[in-house]
Amino acid sequence: MERKSIQLEELDINRRIITHIQAQGISDLFPPQESAFKTGVLEGKNLVLAIPTSSGKTLVAEICMLKAILDGRGKALFLVPLKSLAREKYTDFKKYESLGITTAMSVGDYDSPGRSLQDADIVIVTTERADSLIRHKTEWINNIGIVIADEIHLINDTKRGPTLEMVLAKLTQIVKDIQIVALSATISNANAISDWLRAELVKDTWRPVPLSEGVYLDGSISFYKDGRKKSQKIKRTRKDELADIVCDTLEENGQVLVFVSSRRSTVAVAKKLAPYLRRYISNNAMQQLSKGAIRIGKTPSAPEASKILARLLANGVAFHHAGLDNQERTLVEDYFKNNLLKVIVATPTLAAGVNLPSRRVIIRDYRRYEPERGSYSIPILEYKQMAGRAGRPKYDKYGEAVLVARTEPEHDFLIDNYTLSEPEEITSKLASPHAVRVHLLASIAAEMTKDRKEIDALIAGTFFSYQFDHWEISHHVSSALGFLEEGRLIETGANGVYTATPLGKRASQLYIDPYTAILFRDVLSGTENHSMMGVLHLLCHTPDQPLTYVTRSEVEEYEVLLDDYIEKLMIEPPIEESPHAYSDFLAQLKTAFLLHDWISEKTEKEITEKFNVGMGDVHRFVQSAEWLTYAAAEISRISNSTIHLPFLHNLRSRLRYGVRSDILELVSLKGVGRVRGRMLHNHNLVGLPDLYKVPIDELARIPTIGTSIAESIKKQLGFDIKLTNTETKDPVDDDDDIDLMQTLLEDFGT
Repeated sequence: MERKSIQLEELDINRRIITHIQAQGISDLFPPQESAFKTGVLEGKNLVLAIPTSSGKTLVAEICMLKAILDGRGKALFLVPLKSLAREKYTDFKKYESLGITTAMSVGDYDSPGRSLQDADIVIVTTERADSLIRHKTEWINNIGIVIADEIHLINDTKRGPTLEMVLAKLTQIVKDIQIVALSATISNANAISDWLRAELVKDTWRPVPLSEGVYLDGSISFYKDGRKKSQKIKRTRKDELADIVCDTLEENGQVLVFVSSRRSTVAVAKKLAPYLRRYISNNAMQQLSKGAIRIGKTPSAPEASKILARLLANGVAFHHAGLDNQERTLVEDYFKNNLLKVIVATPTLAAGVNLPSRRVIIRDYRRYEPERGSYSIPILEYKQMAGRAGRPKYDKYGEAVLVARTEPEHDFLIDNYTLSEPEEITSKLASPHAVRVHLLASIAAEMTKDRKEIDALIAGTFFSYQFDHWEISHHVSSALGFLEEGRLIETGANGVYTATPLGKRASQLYIDPYTAILFRDVLSGTENHSMMGVLHLLCHTPDQPLTYVTRSEVEEYEVLLDDYIEKLMIEPPIEESPHAYSDFLAQLKTAFLLHDWISEKTEKEITEKFNVGMGDVHRFVQSAEWLTYAAAEISRISNSTIHLPFLHNLRSRLRYGVRSDILELVSLKGVGRVRGRMLHNHNLVGLPDLYKVPIDELARIPTIGTSIAESIKKQLGFDIKLTNTETKDPVDDDDDIDLMQTLLEDFGT
């Protein structure tokens, strides 16, 4: 007999909440949601909700937040691991404005106390931003009544995990009786998380769209569910086997996500699939896809990767990886959500990002290669994350996750080790020298902990303490305190009281690694001379700066460059007998050259092709370097090395805009970027006084400017411009648009 879910009306919540949710088409609760509300979570009890993707975790969190807010228990803090997820939640939660519930979001600016967030009822932040708010002793944190920890299983992540558990440990110490609702995919030891958080546990495998997991081999998919095997034949009518598996779903108007192991593979596989997809896409959809393709691929200076994406998009397929810039990624995701785009070929980063389900998920590659580890099989938890994307609620009656095998032994291995296996247990990753020193400095600088007893009490509230032996925890804490004291970031006073030095306090507020602060202080105070490449390499030598990778074929090139620039560097290269440190040093040098090309106004195409990166990577490298330049200036100021400040302030502006110094004044105007700024300079408009004097019609005739930008410039300079109805014309005119669209469609023979 089918179990009937309880109705929303039965929940002890404000009637306005019920009416609002019903207006969204929701009346019944899913079984896991029903179980969650039976735990007492609406009365303030902590909860760990470990259920599959699309099973209703977020709605439970939303109702709990609204209940807490309207009952006067305080603000709601919603923690997410990624900026993209923060933006997605922010857009979604704006729907509650009609209830008088305000929502705010903050994902950057780690040197800000976030006062603009104090009046919002729901505050959505990345875990790192929450950590920075705590470091700044933001007053409104004491007004938080409930915290939602999304993707709590990422405690298992080496990079994000330590911050997540420390934020939760600090919040429970700062805010008395704070309620924690932790959301997770299904994990093996969810009970350990619930015990740590003193929370009720709801763990369920129920999904609104049933999921079948299987393995493909030789024209057939073997699905295994509830101990039974079911085989599904795939018609082999195309040259490419993967295309047959994809088109099998498209025949029934489904969508497909294909996961591969590398960026290069996303492009190669998307190209292979493109010729087969036109017949599954309506003419209206093709027109919209082509318009999007033109937006990202039309400019002559567009990176080659963007032009390839544009051509693929116009043929109904796209690739998705961390190298895409924000516009490209958003465009691909929106087109897929709206069912215009039928197939995305992605790296696993997509599975950890925004909610993007499909009828069938195909995991072509279950092995990954990393330079330091070699080739290895991905964790079961990662596979389950990808597989969980199968099945679109409201659109599909079922979802399918399919691994691809090439041999019979591999087929059996995939069945036993992935489809029929439970995810690994998650473990704390706080047990690392880097993580412990970062968070201990933060707690001392924020005066949360004053002595070893208080430090031990804080650490006792972490998942780290729950899982590890006391002696191991004590060793990590003692080592970290020794590092901080030796680096003169903290001092030990009478009775063992710890205080942060001015340098330590500022380093914590700047959200940089303590090692970075020590490095900046020692290097910059030890010299009065510096070169551009020396400073850029110094930034890249910090653990806070993401780096590009030096391939084997590039090693010799960068060794030659190292010899050429070694006198200008501020850091001595490691001995070659230390291969890992030496390869890291070359990667730092390569990234420094990339940053140098950026501030030298090299085009996006030139940079991405020269360094074999995507524009998303370039933006990530540049934004991090800009922040580190600001941090270096602050450390120089505190260390009385003020001679470096003018240079660092200038470099920060150049990194922000990607320009040489001579057009910094021009690019400070809204709407005038690096391309328009250089174009204005080339037309002898070298500063704001020149722009003030030039007639507006003459300004508008300059290539890349146009009427709207000219009017905007004049308004910013104080002119009273009566706006016209003239729309800004794209650099490509209508005839060029038509020609480009035809080229995009013909590129793959469609």
